[in-house]
Amino acid sequence: MEQKTIYEFGAVYRDTFRVTGFYFGTGEKTMCVVGSMRGNENQQMYACSLLVKRLRELEEKGRIAEGKEILVIPCVNPYSVNVKKRFWTIDNTDINRMFPGFSEGETTQRIAGGVFDVIKEYKYGVQFASFYRAGSFLPHIRMMKTGYENVELAKQFGLPYVVLHNPRPFDTATLNYNWQIWETDAFSIYTTNTERIDQASARQAVEAILCFLSKQGVIRYRSHDGYISKVIESGDLISVRAGAAGFFESRVTVGEEVVRGQLLARIMDPYTNEAKCELISPVSGVVNFLHDGAMTYENTAVFKIIEEEE
Repeated sequence: MEQKTIYEFGAVYRDTFRVTGFYFGTGEKTMCVVGSMRGNENQQMYACSLLVKRLRELEEKGRIAEGKEILVIPCVNPYSVNVKKRFWTIDNTDINRMFPGFSEGETTQRIAGGVFDVIKEYKYGVQFASFYRAGSFLPHIRMMKTGYENVELAKQFGLPYVVLHNPRPFDTATLNYNWQIWETDAFSIYTTNTERIDQASARQAVEAILCFLSKQGVIRYRSHDGYISKVIESGDLISVRAGAAGFFESRVTVGEEVVRGQLLARIMDPYTNEAKCELISPVSGVVNFLHDGAMTYENTAVFKIIEEEE
């Protein structure tokens, strides 16, 4: 393992800003894994730390194939992590909306550009991603539909679902999208949480990456094949929205199978604790996303359900 600073700049009142990468093996730029890009992505950084540990152990045992290089970047935004702020500390911009970056632009554009210059030539790219809405996920692979996506390759991670997503205008400035445009096979892995660490979910994600690398002949690793992944479109997920604002009391968990007509949650009045509305499942299926905040606003999507096939 070799630890390198892949991008840095000086600061007037703080320590130098550094993005650190961990290199395993040498030769062809085979896989790059990126963790936290936002200050609250603790789970994503934790999953990368587990991956660094596992790859170091494999390298020490000589189990990384000759001529293959793997790069892991646990955190792209350490400043925001240090002050517990989701976006860039000065202007609240999102690094993952700045790719492919611009070396003469604003700070977050420069960071994105400096990092992308290092990682854009890797054959495979994986990002431990988080959703813009707070909540818990059923672990899955997500891919942008750019015309370059490789669904069969995504199945080789062995996670339960592969979700295909039609990019919206702002998605064109994300890492996943630009990796694909630069001809990297790019995948986003969603684990259960963002701010809270879920060790089991993080280990599942790391095993999925090791399983993928084993199938590509990059490492020698005895892994389980995992799930036979089901491919779904993000637009086919059924949203259940809160009918009122108030305390959110869920009656189900992520990954739970529900049936049409089942009670999913109640929204409670924050002053009187009377039920303001009940949320009923419109379909039978599996809970893919669950709002995990104490309160919710009216019309907020608090569940996303993968509908069961007839």
